[in-house]
Formats: sequence, C-alpha cells, structure tokens
Amino acid sequence: MKTGRVLATFIMAAIVFFSATALPVAVSVIEHTFVVSQVNMTHLCKETPVTVVNGQLPGPMINVTEGDLVVVHVINKSPSNITIHWHGIRQWLNCWADGVPMITQYPILPNHNFTYRLNVTGQEGTLWWHAHVPGLRATLHGAFIIRPRHGSSSYPFPKPDKEVPIIIGDWWTMDLTLLEKHFKKEIVDDLPVAATINGKIGDLHNCSGVVEDGYVLDVEPGKTYLLRIINAVLFSEYYLKIAGHKFTVVAADANYVKPYTTDVIAVAPGETVDALVVANASPGRYYMVALPNQAPLPDPQIPVFATRGMVQYKHDHDHGEEEEEGAPSSNVPLLPEMPDQHDTMTSFYFRSNLTSLPERRRSQLPAQADESLFITLGLGSFCPRGRSCSGIYWRNHSVAAATMNNVSFHLPTDMAVPLLDVQYCHCNSTSSGVELYTLPDKPPRAFNYTDPVLAQWDTRKSLLLERTRRATVVRRFRYGAVVDMVFQSTSLLQSDANPMHLHGHDMFMLAQGHGNYDAAKDVARYNLVDPPMRNTVMVPRVGWVAIRFVADNPGVWFMHCHYEFHLMMGMAAVFIVEDGRTLDSVLPPPPVNHPKCYHLNCLMENELFLRDSEATSSPA
Repeated sequence: MKTGRVLATFIMAAIVFFSATALPVAVSVIEHTFVVSQVNMTHLCKETPVTVVNGQLPGPMINVTEGDLVVVHVINKSPSNITIHWHGIRQWLNCWADGVPMITQYPILPNHNFTYRLNVTGQEGTLWWHAHVPGLRATLHGAFIIRPRHGSSSYPFPKPDKEVPIIIGDWWTMDLTLLEKHFKKEIVDDLPVAATINGKIGDLHNCSGVVEDGYVLDVEPGKTYLLRIINAVLFSEYYLKIAGHKFTVVAADANYVKPYTTDVIAVAPGETVDALVVANASPGRYYMVALPNQAPLPDPQIPVFATRGMVQYKHDHDHGEEEEEGAPSSNVPLLPEMPDQHDTMTSFYFRSNLTSLPERRRSQLPAQADESLFITLGLGSFCPRGRSCSGIYWRNHSVAAATMNNVSFHLPTDMAVPLLDVQYCHCNSTSSGVELYTLPDKPPRAFNYTDPVLAQWDTRKSLLLERTRRATVVRRFRYGAVVDMVFQSTSLLQSDANPMHLHGHDMFMLAQGHGNYDAAKDVARYNLVDPPMRNTVMVPRVGWVAIRFVADNPGVWFMHCHYEFHLMMGMAAVFIVEDGRTLDSVLPPPPVNHPKCYHLNCLMENELFLRDSEATSSPA
C-alpha cells in the first residue's frame, strides 16, 4: 500500500498541481523577482536600516487573475535569513511554497536564491505577502490582489471606478533584525515610533518642524473607489475612518460578504477588508485616519500612534477653471471623530455584522464536526535550562511565554529538517532533531478564564496557573476531518485580543462572545446559515470565537497569533493534515528547486522506507 502511495504521488504530482492551476482554461504565468536587501531610510530625523523588497516600502504589489500561476524569484541580498509567506493563499496541494522557516522550508540564506510557485485557483480578493521572520514583516510586505477571471464586471457589488490598496503599517527607528535578539535577552521595551499608510507617516509627526509626507488619495466627485485595506503592523488592531464618508464593506480575507455600511473599519494584524467608498461629499479635503486600540489598565500600556492621510477632491481648476475663494477645498481638512483607544467594542460589533454571500462561497458549511478543540490563549512562564525557578523563586527567574492550552510553541535550535520534510519523508522526528508534542483538546485545568484578578502579576492565583510547558506543538487531522475550535482569550497576565491565523485553510466564523465560553448556551448562537469565512479571526479581549474548518489540504500548516510578540513568545501550533485516499488528496513531492532532506538519519530512514515499499509491491 505504501508503494502505491509513493508511485502515485510521484507520477501524478504534475497532473495534480497543474489541474489546481486551471489548465482547462488559458493559464497565464505571472513572474516577479524580489530582491531582498537592507537599505537606509530616513524618517523623523533619523536614518534607519530597513529590510525591503526591490527598495520599496511597502513592497511590490502582486496583481493576478484567478487561476494564474505565479512565480516569484526571491534573491536574498540582505544579512538575514528570509522566507516569504503568501498570507491567505490557500496553497492547495502546494504546502511546499507556504514560506515558514523550518516548518515548510529551510530559510533562504544571505546571498542565496529561492523560487516560489503559487497557484491562485478558486480565490478572489485582497491578500498579502510578508516575511515570516521575527520582526521583518514590518517592512517586508506587500499586497497580493487576485482579480476575477471574468473581470471586474463579475464582482457581486457595483463595479468601482478605481481600486486602491491601503496598507497600514508601523515605523521603527531600530534595526528590526535586533528585535528577536533583544527579546531572547528579555529586553521587551522595543516599540514602534509612528504608524504609516502606504509607507507614509503623515503630518501628525515632524522632523525639526517639517511635517512628514502623508498618503494622498485624489478622488473625483461621484466616482466609486474600492479600498483594499491590509493591516501589516506587528502588534495593533486599527480603526480606519474617512471624515465625511462611509464605507460599504464587501469582502474580508478574500471572501465576499453581504454589503455592510459603516463609518469605521476594524482591521487586525493579518486581516484584509475590501470596502467601497463613494466620493459623494462636498469637494474639499478629508482626513483618512488610522488609530490603534489596546486593552485598558491593568494591561501594560504602550504608546498609541495614529497616522493620517488625505482624501482630496480634484478641483475645478484641474480642468481649467478657477477655484472659488472660500470653497470647501480650502486648507482646512475635515477630521473624523475616532473611537477611544481603549474602545474594543467597536471591533466586536464590526465583526458581528459580517456575513457571507453563500452563493459566492467556495465551500459549504459542514453540518457537524468530527472533532472539537477548546483552546485557551494567554500568557505563562517557563523555567529556562540552567536556572532554578522552584518555589517562591519561580516568578523571579522564569521567562514569559505565550500559550495555547498552556503549551508554548518552540522549535529546537538544532533542528536539522523542516517539519514538512519530516512528515513527507516519514522520518522519525526525534532523529531529525525535534520531538513533537500533541496539542491537547482542552487546557490542563478549568478556571475562570476571564477573571480580571489574573491580569495582575502579583497575585498567587495567577502564579499557580502560569507555569507553562515549552514544546514543538502539533495536532494531526485525518484528511477531510471537520474540526470545530473555540479560541478562548484569557486574562492570565494580560487581557488582550488575539488575531489567530491558520495557513492553508479558511475558517467559518460561527460566533463570538465575551466572557467564558459556555457550550450549553453558546452553541445555540452559532450562525450556521451564512457565517463569514476568514483566514484570520480576531478573538475578542476576554472573550471567545468559535470556528469550523475542513482539513482538506494535506501538509504541515502553521496556526498562530498574528501579533508578533505573541508569536515570538510561542502562541502557535502546527496542524498536520494527513494525505487522503485519492490522487487529488495526496501532497505531491517537493518541487525540483526545493532543498532536499539532508540529515543522515532522515535520509537513511527514507531510503529504507522506499526499499520496503518496493519490496512489498514486487510481483511474487
């Protein structure tokens, strides 16, 4: 049986991959070259080394049509190891190109190259790409736009006159390659100094009295603009408003939603939102403002940096006419009224109003789940090797960690083979330098997950709960399994929200709530009619989200919080989806350019596996 799998995988690999790229219709090959390098950029009177693609911030936009084959050559001329993750691209039967170091591939070393080949079949909308290296996605990112095969006239909403990417980012006056190094030394006071829209800081900041340039969107009266909004910041959810205008939200995470009108967009790190804006205000200038929110005290407070750009109407004098004196297009732009920085309810209500367009959904919601997980998200601490943390000295000598069910994800530093290679080659994981630990179905003990007392560091109650296991956390799913998961945010040592991102799959967001999840009453609240599909779900502060997904994409997929500090602290796990029993449910072999499994023990095991398979299949 093993031989049949191996031979079928190798023989049918090309057929499966190219069927995924829609060969029955004409396939276009979209090719890009990404040169990653470190350059110096100056903002706020300080020159800073910045790692970018092709000298740009944000990086180049990838603009493709559904069904295209996308080829990206990455040339690493930076001093750092690099991988690129194609955030939200489903990568069906193509886990090799997902771009997570030592999970799906070896990192691209300095002065080395790597080519990604991606298929974008069955997806439309706004996604993005970013480095999957600690800290560097703050500057290594860009939009990834997938247009409908039949053109913009096939949108399930009025055809816009123009489409505009809006990428919210943050600006650091430090070399971000130091972020993880500082973090490992328990230096946790590194913070950004400003926020950006499309790489521009805006006029809330100045350098020696000269204001920074801001992003400007020129609009024409009566025209409709599709804003493709992306949150690329490392730690903060943002509210976006345009004075005097409303948004009609039409998609989120490259999934269409029923049009929803609002004056504010909530977008968390990793998320994308598509929204129509009609230029129907009086001609003039209107601020576009992005403001982060954060949990209130007693949570640690960080500086909150708003940024603003400008929406300005093209004036009559652009067409050869004089502007009237005192017209609304004077030098006094209108400002929107923003939510309070501690207002997290606006975020909750924004997501509550999102529902899918069932007729445009890629897959149907399964009626019931095959397995269920309850996953608590919070902080904890572990005792590093070489320290004594017993008894009353635990708090003084332990190291903070972020957890899922009280386990903090960690890859061994001496790991020899990426987890995907281990899975594909059927290697013994321990011989490859890693011991796997299964993510539990539920936390080790039940408690009042949202008890505000737990957010205080000096209580005995939190000390009893915070001791954490550190391990390479995985969870295996059989192919086709329907999985229900409830993410429960906790107030353990903090009470922040958590944007949870699943690679290789979309999730049906069934319900969300505040406080502790109670299946006895909360299951009845599930939206089983038109739940939105997301690749990133925002778990509310001291609240929960219930999701359902189908494990129908074989491979090794990362599930993690998209707050960079939470990810570096270990709020992550690897979901392994097993092969199915048909040719189109088996992970093909690695592409030709993929670095091969080189660890001696792994090679020997793989050779023995192949020999055994061949012997089993040989005719008597």
